[in-house]
Amino acid sequence: MSKPVDIVIVGGGTSGWMCAAALIAKLDPRRYRVRLIESDEIGTVGVGEATLPQMKEFNDFVGIDEVAFMRATQATFKLGIEFVGWGKPGESYIHPFGTFGRPIGDADFFQYWSRARATGHAEALSDYCFPIAAAKADRFTKPESGGAPDIRTAYSYAYHLDAFLYARFLRGWAEARGLERIEGRIVDVARDERDDGIASVALASGAVIAGDLFVDCSGFRALLIGQTLGVPFESWAEWLPCDRAQAVPCDRAGAFTPYTRSTARKAGWQWRIPLQHRTGNGIVYSSAHIGDDEVAETLLANLDGAAQASPRVLRFEAGKRALSWKHNCVAIGLASGFLEPLESTSIYLVQMGIIYLLTLLPGGRRPDPALVAEFNRTIDVEYDRIRDFLILHYHANQREDSELWRHCREMALPDTLTAKIERFRHRGHVATYRDGLFGAPSWHAVFVGQNVVPQGHDRLADRLPSADLVQRLRSLRADIEAGVQAMPGHDEFVRGYCPADPLPA
Repeated sequence: MSKPVDIVIVGGGTSGWMCAAALIAKLDPRRYRVRLIESDEIGTVGVGEATLPQMKEFNDFVGIDEVAFMRATQATFKLGIEFVGWGKPGESYIHPFGTFGRPIGDADFFQYWSRARATGHAEALSDYCFPIAAAKADRFTKPESGGAPDIRTAYSYAYHLDAFLYARFLRGWAEARGLERIEGRIVDVARDERDDGIASVALASGAVIAGDLFVDCSGFRALLIGQTLGVPFESWAEWLPCDRAQAVPCDRAGAFTPYTRSTARKAGWQWRIPLQHRTGNGIVYSSAHIGDDEVAETLLANLDGAAQASPRVLRFEAGKRALSWKHNCVAIGLASGFLEPLESTSIYLVQMGIIYLLTLLPGGRRPDPALVAEFNRTIDVEYDRIRDFLILHYHANQREDSELWRHCREMALPDTLTAKIERFRHRGHVATYRDGLFGAPSWHAVFVGQNVVPQGHDRLADRLPSADLVQRLRSLRADIEAGVQAMPGHDEFVRGYCPADPLPA
């Protein structure tokens, strides 16, 4: 048998160790050798991280035990994200990990709700969503599997976790399965004379690590894809102007909620991520509209408990690389692009890149140009559609407390988002795609939650008699209430299912 294809992952952290775990779990060791280079000199940011339901799919795909993972990372469950003050000050809504309503007839439930709302016969859209009701009641249980479809099965869940502990957990998991970790700081990168790709990297120790395929998980540095190969960064600051964050953990206060919270602030927004041992907090903001000191003061004044550290300032720019795969280098995570954590997409974007890499991985030592082009096309589509979803949150606001919010409300939008908004305003339609993260229920939650409502509804929803529709809506609300009351409290479920391990020294 020929020599295995040599894959070198540059950088650890969440993205590097997720990549390492997936490759070591799924690739034939007779055909692929996987190594990871990281340096203890380069620290990682150990903040609370909120995720999406796709993370459970990733863990299942790789073969990671849920209970062991949650115990090791101080994790809690997540049914959605609460947005406070994003439409107007004093208002809030939840973007749930589930559907609204249940099937009624030929049209989507949202169309029947729109029809009933127009005639004064419907409550808030959120009243017809099981995971929203459970989140508001601080209750949780895993959705039932099997049996007939029901509101108690039509939802998903994600996690809140400690990102530093997650990377540590993945490292132990991957090394136990044969992953070779190389300690060292990269000081030089050699190019391949044949195609100008990456030939090897040199470490401060003098060691030279050669490879066939390099995965750039070096974070914002983009050591290989950006600094070495010169792939330009495409900025989206014109639509997503926030460029800094301050993060600080605080003591837990009371039970931890089964949802993330995002609270609109004067020139940005504050996150709250409840873990078993503490609460993660931070403010994302535009430095052009507010100073660092004022942000720190606001952050520290709005914590659940005592701050465990001083706020740490992080700088970033929204956007992505023009190419995520060039020559024999694939960028994963922050090296590929960055979208602020408004909808908890950071780990999803890492996961998505890894899955597409596995799908399109070259069988030999040189990448197939057609597969490289498909990888880049798919990554672009994913980023573009998530970008539009995030922009909608900023644009659909009625706030008057700072220039940032007025700018976002009045700014020119990408054509793709403009078309989506116009289509929704007309009749509540949301186009869905094979590729892309957020489906119609997600768009419905944000549109309606921020006071963008359709002018009409689908004519297919007219056939059901009004009395029948009203009765079905009442029955649905009663079923949701009964189902939620039967659930245990979130903290009770966590204590019984996945109580955290003692923190490592």
